[in-house]
Amino acid sequence: MTRFWEDTPLDKLDRAQWEALCDGCGKCCLHKLEDEETNELYSTNVACRLLDRRTGFCSNYKHRHAYVSECVRLSMRNVDAIEWLPSTCAYRLRLHGEQLPEWHYLVSGDREAVHRAGESVRGWTISEDDAGELEYHMVDRKL
Repeated sequence: MTRFWEDTPLDKLDRAQWEALCDGCGKCCLHKLEDEETNELYSTNVACRLLDRRTGFCSNYKHRHAYVSECVRLSMRNVDAIEWLPSTCAYRLRLHGEQLPEWHYLVSGDREAVHRAGESVRGWTISEDDAGELEYHMVDRKL
């Protein structure tokens, strides 16, 4: 099997390969707060209502924009400009020529490895439907 995630430049991936880079951590689906004066971003433990917090994947990926208009569609054109992508994001890593972490399922062959490594939203997030004010849900967690 070809290791496309190592051998193929990000801008040469086909759609299936692009989608396969997602490790299912769910971190990009967490709400963030921005300080209006400093533009600093703060993480919360509040997940988009469409995020399946057990699997780390969108529960309605194909139609997510119909329900969450502000959902960002990652592409080669915008991936570098999105500051809030987690430091472990495969798209960000590959863009900068870095290797995927050993827990990434493409490397490990195991979709559960991201969760066992503590690199996903499983077990510490809540749905936006249950959250209330985001200010009360800020976390001191490096994403």
